[in-house]
Amino acid sequence: MIPFIDLQTQRQRLGQPLEDAILKVVRSGAYIMGPEIAQFEAELAAFGQAPHALSCGSGTEALVLPLMAWEIGPGDAVFCPSFTFAATAEAMPLVGASPVFVDVLPDTYNIDPARLEAAIVAVKAEGQLTPRAVIAVDLFGQPADYPAIAAVCAKHGLKLISDSAQGFGCTLDGKHPIHWADVTTTSFFPAKPLGCYGDGGAVLSRDARLHDLLVSLRVHGQAVKSDLEGRTFDHDPKYLNMRVGMNSRMDTIQAAVLLQKLSIFADEIQARNRVAARYAAGLGDVVRVPPVIREGVSVWAQYVIEAEDRDGLAAHLKTEGVPTAVYYPVPLHRQAPYAQYPQPGGLPVTEAAAEKVLALPMHAYLTEADQDHIVSAIRNHVKRNG
Repeated sequence: MIPFIDLQTQRQRLGQPLEDAILKVVRSGAYIMGPEIAQFEAELAAFGQAPHALSCGSGTEALVLPLMAWEIGPGDAVFCPSFTFAATAEAMPLVGASPVFVDVLPDTYNIDPARLEAAIVAVKAEGQLTPRAVIAVDLFGQPADYPAIAAVCAKHGLKLISDSAQGFGCTLDGKHPIHWADVTTTSFFPAKPLGCYGDGGAVLSRDARLHDLLVSLRVHGQAVKSDLEGRTFDHDPKYLNMRVGMNSRMDTIQAAVLLQKLSIFADEIQARNRVAARYAAGLGDVVRVPPVIREGVSVWAQYVIEAEDRDGLAAHLKTEGVPTAVYYPVPLHRQAPYAQYPQPGGLPVTEAAAEKVLALPMHAYLTEADQDHIVSAIRNHVKRNG
């Protein structure tokens, strides 16, 4: 069976230095907020072109933390796609706010700026919710149209979150999403392009005061430097709680793992793009393949094709030793916890894509021989079945 995601080959490439880094943490005893945390945050910020980076417990918490910092809650609307993983929309009910679902573009599956504008106008006209923020998702590793989305947000006075859980490392014209967004969030779930060996996440930001609030909220609302100006507290700041926060610290071992992986991440992004280009060349005339973003770089968290006979194709590929996955078979607005939330103008592109998308094996270590086998299996099935 061809690996869908090959973490073991990556582990072997990293070799002894990875194991040494993990063992160093084990021997140190600094299992929570050890020195590797600060080092990783500094290197992550530099890679992501951001002044500040905050590690946290998961990609979901990375989305919740800025909403908390901005005091977004009951009666507030946050606009996001329905064609995404549940964590994107889940963040809003967790703070008492309401997701408002917006349709996506058919060629990138990312939020449609024109439909976003229309949804904001519709929510304002209805008057039941107050628009506060937008979460744009870099789905499958492809950057959203941030120049257009940021313009819409600026026009309506909304905060912009780049949910780059699948897309950290993607760029438009050489710029990371934080160039346009108020914050970029990411997940280090093991299957992500930059993944750790457990759960983890991060928030990149450009605003020093916001970063200060995030530092506080990450550890139970602890006092931070700005809280202590003009006062004396000669104890651990976590015992002076200035606001309601959460426990969202990243384990030190995960930071140690991520430091090793970050050192080869740029090379892996290049390798993923070579794999994507070979897929496009081999499949573009028989199935619909996603386009490469013009003047941009995807990190290709997944490589997704569209097939009318998706289930038949997936079954055939299974017999050929080729695993596949469907992201996402049921859009969020059709799932019980989210069906109550607004979807101005409907979501026809989302619903159509959910019936056709199929993800193929994608990782930096996919061999040309394995990829040729995958391409051949797809081409043979399509030729036989039309």
